[in-house]
Amino acid sequence: MAEDGQRFGLSDAELAAHRTVFAGDAMEGQVAVISGGAGGIGRAVAWLYARMGARVVVTGRKQEKLDALVAALTEAGHAARGEVLDVRSRESVDAFWTRVWEAEGRVDTLVNSAGGQFPQAAIDFSPKGWDAVINTNLNGTWHMMQAAAQRWRDAGKGGNIVNIVVVTTHGLYGVAHTIAARSGVIGLSKSVAVEWAPLGIRVNCVAPGAIETEGWNVYTEAARATYPKTNPMMRVGSAWDIAEACGYLAAPSGGYVTGEVLTVDGGGQHWGETWTTGKPDYFRTEDKA
Repeated sequence: MAEDGQRFGLSDAELAAHRTVFAGDAMEGQVAVISGGAGGIGRAVAWLYARMGARVVVTGRKQEKLDALVAALTEAGHAARGEVLDVRSRESVDAFWTRVWEAEGRVDTLVNSAGGQFPQAAIDFSPKGWDAVINTNLNGTWHMMQAAAQRWRDAGKGGNIVNIVVVTTHGLYGVAHTIAARSGVIGLSKSVAVEWAPLGIRVNCVAPGAIETEGWNVYTEAARATYPKTNPMMRVGSAWDIAEACGYLAAPSGGYVTGEVLTVDGGGQHWGETWTTGKPDYFRTEDKA
């Protein structure tokens, strides 16, 4: 969990013991699929859902990370398994959902946490770089959403989808590709929340602000140093803060909530701006007369 002398995120031991407001049986008997489940936020969600009584199925692109998480969850007495999955491939997604439905007999909640981006000025994006972020963050999320909804519809069962996005309501610069993709997910979620309500399917988003996870490794140390100052609470959050929001939406507490974006950013959306590539001198007003 430590790299370059800086520690990111919470260990499995901390996730297993972290305080939570949710009861240990809040998701008893449910099955939850978490894409990107071995990453910082996805891993925290997996731990919380498991502690709430759910059987968790985590997906990701690295078998060793999935195996380590499943081993830790199992050792703690939880029901869990993992599968390698590239959400960008619709064929692979459909095959995955067929296997999960056959193995588990049901799925109650899907959390789309798979995604990623790299900091770069938008004017310098290559077509390949743009497509990689859009295909994972937007298309991959849609593949998982639609495949899940089709299974719920065909089985005559309701379901619950939670999409992890980003805060798009204030300046988040240097990651325009993920702003485009996540804005698409937000709009998509609001639309299908209405379309799928007759099917008993709820769809919501959780928008993290500056959350300290392993994903911070793609940003420079100088950029990371500014993140606590991007919100009026003047600190960063943890993956557990996002997991708790996902817990609210998956448990009975969120049963009357759909089509919403739950922002967890320390008030950052009301505060100002975030430069993932460093703030250009042109915009530095403190140095100007």
